[in-house]
Amino acid sequence: MYGALWRVLPGPVWVRVLLALILLVAVVFVLFTWVFPWVDGIINPIQVTVDT
Repeated sequence: MYGALWRVLPGPVWVRVLLALILLVAVVFVLFTWVFPWVDGIINPIQVTVDT
């Protein structure tokens, strides 16, 4: 899969690395902005407190 992504990216190696980093940052941003809050709403973990 990563090889196919590397072949699809245009340009020389330094442009491919830059584009891959931009794609990685975009994926992490989308995960933290929309996906993780949505999953947290579905899972709804039980609030557990520990008595000391």
